[in-house]
Amino acid sequence: MSRIPLPYNPKVMELFRNPKNLGKMEDASVIAVAGNPACGDMITFYLKINEATQIIEKAQFESYGCAANIATASIVTEMIKGLTIEQTWNDITWKKVTEEIGGLPSVKFHCGVLAVGAIKRAIRQYLTQKGTALPDWLPKDFTFEEKQALEEEELAKTLSKRQTPEAEK
Repeated sequence: MSRIPLPYNPKVMELFRNPKNLGKMEDASVIAVAGNPACGDMITFYLKINEATQIIEKAQFESYGCAANIATASIVTEMIKGLTIEQTWNDITWKKVTEEIGGLPSVKFHCGVLAVGAIKRAIRQYLTQKGTALPDWLPKDFTFEEKQALEEEELAKTLSKRQTPEAEK
């Protein structure tokens, strides 16, 4: 079976070739990982959050995956810098991310969902780590994007257990 290249737009290709905010952050306030190593899509976000203002001052990422995965992670870091964590939670959606990069092939929408899920997981983790009462704007239940990120991780764990040789079990 032949593989036909996906029709990525120039902005996706530019962000894939020259991602913004790529790399590990040593002084991150929170680190969140989401993805599925079994299919190759994996993102780690590093956020530096100002404790007093709750503004995301710096956002970086590491990504292992396709052009859409890298491009969506890159654009998310640009979209959230300077926003409060509440603004980020409420305003950043996978649809906005997809629009911001000029669209994605439908089979790659999950990359935007994964990127937003990882950011929301980072915010939830940051607020939980503080040990104070969670704000009213943070839903008690996981969002669609968070659930997708968690489901992909659970699938990856299940698959890795199935692929573990008997001697290692």
